[in-house]
Amino acid sequence: MTDMELLQRLGLALAIGLLVGLERGWHGRAEREGARVAGVRTFALVGLLGGVTGGLAPVSGAVLPGAALLAVSGLLAVSYWFTLRAEGDAGLTTEIAMLLVFVLGAASVLGEMAPTAAAGVLCALLLSLKSRLHGWVAHMGSGELSAVLKLALISVVGLQLMPDQGYGPGGVLNPYDLWWAVVVVAGLSFLGYVAIRLGGAKLGMLLTGLCGGLASSTSTTLALSRVVRAQPGLAPMAAAGILAAGAVAFLRVLALVAVFGPALLNQLTPPVGVMAAVALLATVALSLRARAGTEAAGQVEGIANPLELGAALGFGGVLAAVLLGVHYLRLWLGVEGVYAAAALSGLTDVDALTISVSRLVGRDLAAFHGAVAIFIAVSVNSVVKGAISFFAGSRALGLRVLPVYLLTIVAGGAMLALGAPAQP
Repeated sequence: MTDMELLQRLGLALAIGLLVGLERGWHGRAEREGARVAGVRTFALVGLLGGVTGGLAPVSGAVLPGAALLAVSGLLAVSYWFTLRAEGDAGLTTEIAMLLVFVLGAASVLGEMAPTAAAGVLCALLLSLKSRLHGWVAHMGSGELSAVLKLALISVVGLQLMPDQGYGPGGVLNPYDLWWAVVVVAGLSFLGYVAIRLGGAKLGMLLTGLCGGLASSTSTTLALSRVVRAQPGLAPMAAAGILAAGAVAFLRVLALVAVFGPALLNQLTPPVGVMAAVALLATVALSLRARAGTEAAGQVEGIANPLELGAALGFGGVLAAVLLGVHYLRLWLGVEGVYAAAALSGLTDVDALTISVSRLVGRDLAAFHGAVAIFIAVSVNSVVKGAISFFAGSRALGLRVLPVYLLTIVAGGAMLALGAPAQP
């Protein structure tokens, strides 16, 4: 290691200490001088100490870093004891953060710089999110917490136990792949679900729609349509929320393809990306035209927890059925059979069809035909959501939503046609 590289690594150790110390100093800014356990200077010095001991490790071995870590831990233990006696504060956040800064300081010299720097930034970010994280936990219901823990356990343990080989006709049913798909889809859905449950309609229909697109754009459309049925004056903002959910759903399709069939991404991105862009532009236009301050009251109901075990297993069953359906229809009818399966799937669910087609591309299906199948599914699903806005909402809502979805289909179809392979 050259002197310049050592100086860079020591600079990183110092920077991590300064960053975390800045957050801790801001957090304790109301306390009197000398009352804080540690501030910017102390954290910076601890980070630099970790870097120096890491730099001396090639000479001293692990003895010096270990002794320094024990010394810092001992000082923190004494400080914590005095603070506990004086103030009764049992929090350990600052002490743990300081130990982490020391370790990251040593890792700055001994390990890779990029992961170490990322860990330092994440540490400061987590510390700054204290009130928000506590607020999220306070708003989380016991059922939601239980669902997260159950699926986390089943995912971490279950994925390791699932056999990674194909079963059934054509070997299309791979238990490992099926459960991995369940985990990915449920995780994306839960992000949107949590955002809706925590913010609800207080965030406004537009943000509810954006979050709902991750959870379920169809369920979000139905939920917002029901709000309009009860309060017709909310149709403009509800339309913006529905189209925002649709735009996010288009992007979600691309995210699933990137995970399960990257070979299809180049062919599918232009049409589906244009569909998302059209929906987003319409969302912005409708939002600007809507009356200022329009909000729904209360929570937007009608979106089920996607991490409930029954919902997760149900999606796995749907995915298995779609995989078998696509397999048999392709055998019986060729590519047209895949298109038929896509149209039927689009009536209810796009995720399962997207994953099954993505897995076929590169093996039994050309990328263009796979893109056409997914385009058919998202187009049918878009028409379904437009119809929901008409019949479950109101004519005013439907006339704002359905024409935009039809425009997205036309624009996406044009881009898909432009990318079609030349006929021999």
